[in-house]
Amino acid sequence: MNPPVSDAPFELVPPVSTGDAWRRWIDRDFDGVCALDSEGRIVEANLALARLFGVKREDLVGRLLGVPLFGVDPIELVVRVHSGELATVELHLLGRDAPHTWIKLRDITGWVRTRDELQRSREHYELVSRAANDGLWHWDLESDRATFSPRWKEILGHGERDLDESVGEWLDRVHPEDKERVHSALRAHIEGLTSHFENEHRLKHESGSYRWVLCRGLAVRDENGKSSHFAGSLTDVTHRKVAEEQLAHRAFYDPLTNLPNRALFLDRLRHALRRAARRKDYLFAVLFLDIDRFKVINDSLGHMAGDRLLVMIARRLELSLRPGDSVARLGGDEFTVLLDDIKDVADATKVAERIHAELVAPFNIGGQELFTSASIGIACSNTGYSRPEDVLRDADTAMYRAKARGRARHALFDTAMHAHAVRQLQIEADLRRAVERNEMRVFYQPIVSLETGRISGFEALARWTHPERGAVPPNEFIVIAEETGLIVQLGRWVLREACLQFADWRRRLGVSEPCLMSVNVSSKQLSQPDLATQIAQVLEETEVPGSALQLEITESAILEHPESAKAVLERLKELGLRLSIDDFGTGYSSLSYLQRFPIDALKIDRSFIQHLGVDKAIDGEDARIASTIVMIGRNLGLDVVAEGVETQAQLELLRTFRCDYAQGFHFSRAVDGDAARDLLSVARRW
Repeated sequence: MNPPVSDAPFELVPPVSTGDAWRRWIDRDFDGVCALDSEGRIVEANLALARLFGVKREDLVGRLLGVPLFGVDPIELVVRVHSGELATVELHLLGRDAPHTWIKLRDITGWVRTRDELQRSREHYELVSRAANDGLWHWDLESDRATFSPRWKEILGHGERDLDESVGEWLDRVHPEDKERVHSALRAHIEGLTSHFENEHRLKHESGSYRWVLCRGLAVRDENGKSSHFAGSLTDVTHRKVAEEQLAHRAFYDPLTNLPNRALFLDRLRHALRRAARRKDYLFAVLFLDIDRFKVINDSLGHMAGDRLLVMIARRLELSLRPGDSVARLGGDEFTVLLDDIKDVADATKVAERIHAELVAPFNIGGQELFTSASIGIACSNTGYSRPEDVLRDADTAMYRAKARGRARHALFDTAMHAHAVRQLQIEADLRRAVERNEMRVFYQPIVSLETGRISGFEALARWTHPERGAVPPNEFIVIAEETGLIVQLGRWVLREACLQFADWRRRLGVSEPCLMSVNVSSKQLSQPDLATQIAQVLEETEVPGSALQLEITESAILEHPESAKAVLERLKELGLRLSIDDFGTGYSSLSYLQRFPIDALKIDRSFIQHLGVDKAIDGEDARIASTIVMIGRNLGLDVVAEGVETQAQLELLRTFRCDYAQGFHFSRAVDGDAARDLLSVARRW
């Protein structure tokens, strides 16, 4: 770019001899004009030239300008002016009039500074654009052309000259799922609806993969607000997005099975509830699964094997579902399934049956075959829900109902279950205060020797009289006490009360050991390392000999932790106590442990006694089981007690089996301490 010049053509000025006319003529020029002799000295100058150098006109005459004779027009020359600064002038040859040469000096200092500044700015921009981590872009909206910095191209895997100047080089690379969002954001800013443009989206890399980028931009507008240019930056945020996705995955997925976790499942369930609120024909169901006997597998084979089993179960659950359904792991051995858009409840039960069938096949872990099953609770949206937690709660409630019916079952939630669950919760709250309020009592059911017909002992049983509900059945509060851990406190209290009662009988009846006192011990009590110490303390305080106390322990309590249970039982035997296996025949391994543990007696479960002499269709089967248990006990030198005896016919059959002892309503219901003492005092025979 050249500085502006006068439109008037240059021409030779009049010769010096013409007097003042030529001086007035050249003084009208805004640029400096002078005549130089052959040595380059000024022989004549106008006022503009004098002002440029800051001297009088006459002081210029004779000054050496230092400009050799030249033939190129124009030429730039740097001169020092009156302020001491350097100025740039442009020299034009006007002509020659021997012996002088006429030239014009135009001050172009400002233009040169502008030019130099522009050059520096251009170099700075190129340096910044190359050094910046962000890619820079410029979009000329009028021509619809775009330019991209080298870094912009590098982000997408291109060289500096690989792309043309088309905005499509950017927009055509946007991921299909992001296109509408990007275009909407661009339109909004170009139309002046937003203060700036900022958008995260995916752009296709030269390799074919997609990179996450953060694009920012600002439009330049005219006085009417119309956008003419659009410029901004592009930042590669792929690493951040990947890190965010990993964090999100950890936040919403189970690290072991890679299934959705509770948080993500509840979110999906929340969306299902919203769809159900909008559509009257929409129905969904939630299945709550609990793996049967998983704790036994986990404890016996180790947590690593248990984890592998959970992963394999997760994969089978996925195979059991329809496309669009969701399965999640809530934690431990609990899984949930969301069945989306089902036709009716039958669809949910079919999936439950399919899951049962899928879990039938054995799992091979470390060369060992494992068999497992699941208890499944089902809750459907037609019950009417507004919170996802409520759906999950009801499915969980139904699962417990299924588990109570046996393994590999499923149950559909109904409102009666919820009322039952609420009642159970209230029972738990009341049970925590029952002992403190003296609402609990210990009753005693006699155990009769079938050889003598006389009472040989009593089983101590907890009974609860609620101030509002009256008598609460043991099968209601004992289960809750087991689940909540209150059974430890309750069991310790029953043991102490039973020993105190036993000591009272001894004093009142005047005999040293009128009979045995049997007290139930739960699995949670058995897992306490100081159980023997607790019992020894009670025996010492009540002055009851250990030989008068018999502890009844279920098979399952021993099998949960067989090695630790064996150690506890041996310490109890050191106190002189007798040990009895309660509910014998209902466990998972009824024979293998009898010789390993210091057992004194077996108690035949009432389920094998209740039909004896009553139902001939199944009488034979139960009779064979009962007689077999008696035979096992006799062969191992163990006493055998039959519980649940209610008829004379049952009693006679047990005598033919040579069973040692029996208890049940046929002899007496459980009675309080005074009534039990009276039974002892009359020496009644059955």
